[in-house]
Amino acid sequence: MSTAMDTESTYSGYSHYSGHSKKAHRQGRDRHKSPRSKDGSRSEKSVTIQTPPAEPLLGNDASRTEEGQDDNWGETTTAITGTSEHSISQEDIARISKDLEDSVGLDCKRYLGLTVAAVLGLLVFLTPIAFILLPQILWRDDLEPCGTVCEGLFISVAFKLLILLIGTWALFFRQPKADMPRVFVFRALLLVLIFLFVFSYWLFYGVRILDSKDTNYQGIVQYAVSLVDALLFIHYLAIVLLELRQLQPMFTVKVVRSTDGESRYYSLGHLSIQRAALVVLENYYRDFPVYNPALLTASKSRAAKHMAGLKVYNVDGPGNNASGQSRAMIAAAARRRDSSHNELYYEEADHERRVKKRRARLVVAVEEAFTHIKRLQAEEQQKAPGEMMDSREAAQAIFPSMARALQKYLRTTRQQQYHSMESILQHLSFCITNNMTPKAFLERYLSPGPTLQYDRDRWFSKQWTLVSEEAVTSGLQDGIVFVLKCLDFSLVANVKKIPFIKLSEEFIDPKSHKFVLRLQSETSV
Repeated sequence: MSTAMDTESTYSGYSHYSGHSKKAHRQGRDRHKSPRSKDGSRSEKSVTIQTPPAEPLLGNDASRTEEGQDDNWGETTTAITGTSEHSISQEDIARISKDLEDSVGLDCKRYLGLTVAAVLGLLVFLTPIAFILLPQILWRDDLEPCGTVCEGLFISVAFKLLILLIGTWALFFRQPKADMPRVFVFRALLLVLIFLFVFSYWLFYGVRILDSKDTNYQGIVQYAVSLVDALLFIHYLAIVLLELRQLQPMFTVKVVRSTDGESRYYSLGHLSIQRAALVVLENYYRDFPVYNPALLTASKSRAAKHMAGLKVYNVDGPGNNASGQSRAMIAAAARRRDSSHNELYYEEADHERRVKKRRARLVVAVEEAFTHIKRLQAEEQQKAPGEMMDSREAAQAIFPSMARALQKYLRTTRQQQYHSMESILQHLSFCITNNMTPKAFLERYLSPGPTLQYDRDRWFSKQWTLVSEEAVTSGLQDGIVFVLKCLDFSLVANVKKIPFIKLSEEFIDPKSHKFVLRLQSETSV
């Protein structure tokens, strides 16, 4: 019972720290520091990292104090649980207001397009049926009798309409993946073509059949069959324009993330700029590692620390010109810059050493925790029913033994804002249920995965803006550059055309592979 109470009191405070706990944390850490590290810790505290408005596993101030903390920080930290206070930043307010403004127009445009397509599709399928039924309703007694050929055309129309219905459902009635800024040109052209085609058939039907009350019923049915045949050919044209045309690779797109320089290459076919941007975003969520702004603050904190260490004294009195101070400041900064590469080298080496050490501790802790779990067989489940646990209870039982090592590792690698305690418990329960090894459990945390691996609340990119000098409905061309912007970063795409490749053939006779052994006096043969 005491172990369970200690575990609850230790890990219930992961998400939020009160002001008193932060003060106690800093006081306890300062007792382990030497007076020489005061300036360094003061400059590091000035770095602020804005995290998403979600509940992280490890507190928002962890990445700010990582550089100066020791390995025994947990013994001097007081975790206080209770009512938490949620805050919201200016970036969150801007993101929410932008989403509200864009959602209204996008929803109206989406529903308008779906309504127009649904009405036109209903008109297309009802038109052949109306062509056949209207003469039977209006002048049934004057019609010529329908023979065997006419009745066979009924079966042909029925099956062709069924095939057209299935093909239309498979090609057009799919869940939309994104809201485009402009209409899809080929889709709009197909809708216009279908409308003009059906309208022309109705016009001819009204003038030549309805007005004259044609009595040749077999000719009327054949007219409806020709309409269905033409609609099947239009459906084939739609497959070629919407699906097959873009399959052959014609362009290579290099996508670079503006903040950290992460890049990928993709091959695309004949697509418009907006559809190419959609393909880039689909691959971005799958291929690019998740965007972590905490990793970008090291250079900023290092520059701030260098500038904080520069002091200029005015020995000539207050009346002297400030240009001398500026020149002295620049000269001192240049001297500091000459030796900054050594500081960067040792900082990165120390960080790698710390990551390797805490990774080894985490691997050992997880392997020891997994040794306490044993899957019961069917005959063993009847022996001790009181000691059995489901996967969730087993995960909660072994999690405290690995939580401290996992906590330190995530803070060192600055991944704490992506993993809440609940998500870790769910992943641990999933691994236990599927009888996965400790390495399979650690795969998610030892290296940052793609964006789709994490919850949507941890994503920094949800609303995108396409920026291009060319019209977004125009096709891709060599040298086109377009940018996909979100609130925190942007993706820069540079399009290059795949060059024309000319291959030549050279025939080699298999009998020509003959060799002669050349002996020399110096050789040992």
